[in-house]
Order: sequence, then C-alpha cells, then structure tokens
Amino acid sequence: RDLRRAPHAGSEINAAARFPSSKLKLDELFVSWLSMKESQNLVYELLKDAKLGKALRQPKPAAVNGSGVKSAAIGTPPRSPQKGAGYAGTFSPTRRPLSRQGSLFKSEANEKQQIPTFYRPGGEGLSEEVNAGKVAMAERMFERHMAGMNVEAFADVVRDVIGLPRYFAKRVMKLVAGANAEVVTREQWLGHWNSTLRRQKDVHATLFETLRRPNARALEYSDFYEVLTEMMQTHPGLEFLRHTQEFQERYVETVVYRIFYECNTTWNGRMTLRELRKSDLLEHMLLVEDEEDINRILKYFSYEHFYVIYCKFWELDTDHDFYIDREDLLQYANHALTYRIVARIFDQAGRLFKSDEPEKMCYEDFVWFILSEEHKNHPLALDYWFKCIDIHHDGVITRDEIFYFYEEQIQRMECLAQEPVLFEDILCQMMDMLKPEVDGRVTLKDLRANSMSANFFNVLFNMNKFIAFETRDPFLMRQEREEPHLTAWDRFARGEYLRLSMDEEEEMDHESTPWGEESQI
Repeated sequence: RDLRRAPHAGSEINAAARFPSSKLKLDELFVSWLSMKESQNLVYELLKDAKLGKALRQPKPAAVNGSGVKSAAIGTPPRSPQKGAGYAGTFSPTRRPLSRQGSLFKSEANEKQQIPTFYRPGGEGLSEEVNAGKVAMAERMFERHMAGMNVEAFADVVRDVIGLPRYFAKRVMKLVAGANAEVVTREQWLGHWNSTLRRQKDVHATLFETLRRPNARALEYSDFYEVLTEMMQTHPGLEFLRHTQEFQERYVETVVYRIFYECNTTWNGRMTLRELRKSDLLEHMLLVEDEEDINRILKYFSYEHFYVIYCKFWELDTDHDFYIDREDLLQYANHALTYRIVARIFDQAGRLFKSDEPEKMCYEDFVWFILSEEHKNHPLALDYWFKCIDIHHDGVITRDEIFYFYEEQIQRMECLAQEPVLFEDILCQMMDMLKPEVDGRVTLKDLRANSMSANFFNVLFNMNKFIAFETRDPFLMRQEREEPHLTAWDRFARGEYLRLSMDEEEEMDHESTPWGEESQI
C-alpha cells in the first residue's frame, strides 16, 4: 500500500478518497497493475534496493511519440480511451483512428503492444468446452457425408449445432459455401464456424449475424424475406399457399411487419441486436418448425391473423389501389372511430406513414394501425395512441385534450338517441380508473402502469368499444377470465376470422344456388 502513496499518484489518491467509487476503481487498477510481469519485476527491484539501503528511484515518465500522444510507461495501468487533440471521429470498436500513428501504449524500448478489443458486437463468443462439443457434433454429422452435405442434410447441422430453425439452412449454406453452392463441405463449415459463428455469445447473436447484411449494424425488412419465404414454402400448414404467388408475398410481408411492430420498439425499421435479444422472436421461429398447425403460433406467424388483417384492409380499400384515405378509414368497424382521431392518424401523430402517396395510408401503415387499435394495452400501442391524443406534444394528456376528443363522442351519442354521459362524470370515472400521479394530467407512465388504459382511449374515440365498456358485457368478461393467455388482439382476430369465414361460405353458397331454386326459397 506504500507504493500507492508514491508522489506521482498522490493527488489522484487524495481525490479518490472523497469518492468511494473512484477508490474502488483505483484498487481494481492497482491489482491489475501488480499482476503484470513488468510491475512485479519493478517491485522486486525496489524491495531489493530498500534492503541494501539504496535510495528509492522513481519509474521513468511516459514517452511521447511523434504524434503528440503519450505512451504509457511500463508498469502503469492503461487508461480508458480518450479523445486526443487530433481525433476526428467517434470512437468505435471497429475504428481505430490512431492506428496510423502507432500504438497508444509503448514500452520504454518503443515496442508495440497488442491492445485487446474491449467490445465485440456478438459478445465474447463460446467457451472452449461448448465450442469443442459443438465441433465434435458437427464432425460426427459430416462423417456420413464425406463429399459434402446438401440442404436437407445440412439442415440438421443448422438446428442441432447452430441452434437455428431448419428453414435457415439455405441462408446459412449461402454464407458458408457461396450463393450457388449445392453442397457444404466439412472444411467450408469449419472455416465459417471458426471465423464467425463460434464468436457469437448466444443464439440470438448467431441469428442476428446470420440475417444481417455485411457490415450492417441492424436488421431491416429485407433481411427476413429469404428465410420467411423458405419457411412458408416448406411448412405443412401453409402448403395450400404454394399455388397463389400473390398471397405468398402478402403473408411474408405481413409477418415481417408484425415482427418489426413487436420487436423493433423504436419503430424505425432497424432492429438492433439488443432489441432482438429482448424479444421472443427466436422462440417463436423454433416453435413454427415444430408445430404443424401454423395457426397455433398466434404471435407473428398465424395465417388466420394474416387473413384478418388483409381482409380488413381489402374491405376498406374500395377502389383496390392498395391505399386507404380518411374516408375509407372512417368506415372501419362500422364507423366506430371519430373524425378527430382519424384526422390525427392521418396527421401521422402516432407514427409516420411509409406510404408514397400523400394523405393516404399504405398496407404497412394499416398493419400498424390495426394492431394498435385492437390491442391498445400493448406498450407500443399505448405510445401510438398517446401521441395521437397529446395534441400539445408536451408529454401530458390534459383535461382540455380529453374534452376535445370526448366532445365528438357526446355528439355521436345524441345522434344515436342515447343519453350521453356528461364530461364531468366521465372525467371523474377515468381519473378514478387510471389513478394518475397528478389528477387531471395523464402521462404515458400512468397508462403503462394501469391494465385498464385501453378503456381510456376507447371512451375518447371508439364508439362501439365505449358502449361495450359502459354495458360491461358479462359474456365477454367471463371469456377474458377463462382465457387469460389470449391478448385482446388474439380474441379480436379469432372472432373476425369466424365472421369472415361465414361470410365467404354464404357467398359461395349463394353463387352455387341456381336462380330457380333461390326464388322458390
């Protein structure tokens, strides 16, 4: 401990005494410094000189290289990277702006030292034990295919060794052996494994690395189309789609939108590794492979859910130009929405439209709308509708904003010959239900902390759901209690699919009935 009181570090120690966290960091750096071979030699020399009665000599100061950057003296713990005078860009693990000027740390003999990378996008990689086990498993599989594996055989390696679904086999084969390869050899596999896959910390990092484009830092829509198309073409529950190219593309497109709606929490179309790790996407991708009935995978992949979304869009898109305008959206759910909320949606308050037609909503925009509308308690849906109601953009829904939207609901109730609920009564009821931190001022935090937040929005702009909330349908309430695993979206999609199926069957029966028989009926 006397060494830490050396004159050249005295001021830093005195300052650290006032800050316990700095003191702990200094202790950690000291232990790291003392474990270095050069440091131990220096300590032994100082102790030897002290025993012989010689005067203690101080370590030599750091040398300065030609670029003006100080090189650390031997035995001095390295400091965290700092911006030098000539620094021109943001520090990044993959960019080393001072590399042309020489190493940041040099010994007294001006010898270069290798600085370990302190951050790896995929993590630290697999442990030696796990890596050896996976390599041995792959070796046993390749022993049965000495000339190389085709896609079908390689799919077992993808699932058992890599941990990804088998329908990723073509994608991984392209990365391992090239775009036009028909087989993967043992040498090609081991090369890709050692250079890329074994460096990934977990299966999520492997999934991210497999899907992303070279040097990309995030996943985009296009990165998913190849593997999802392969899944669709090989899944037994989607075999009926193989002869309808248009609906194949629409199904894959819808699945991609649902994935980014749920996992890309910033809604910027660029999914990061952190967002991917926080999601349950990989779990459901594996479930899809093991489940023959695609409709049992409610999240992301259900064909029935796609059918509902697409048919609802098609119903509103009366001219079938694949765009929806304000008048079209007002017809949603039997004119359930108010003019004012539709205006806010087309003002792009909740989310910026991706449509290339001004004042029109494209299919992608509609997917975001319907998922948010039918599952308002979803955290991202709460954010969507909060932005729509927060006219002042101050992060608070005030009494005035509540009245602005509820005023139209009062007018609609009067037109329907129903006795309107007074604003003062509904405001009191909403405050009692939400229990905001400040009465009369609702924040997004208040909404996220309350399981009844969907009712707050329904009261303001959805007449059908407002009436359902007021009447408290006992059948629906009992159904929710009996199926707690289903979300509001799941229940809506199930009911709509049954309705749409019945309508389609009635149309088919009507078309197949001869005119004579119909008139007799």
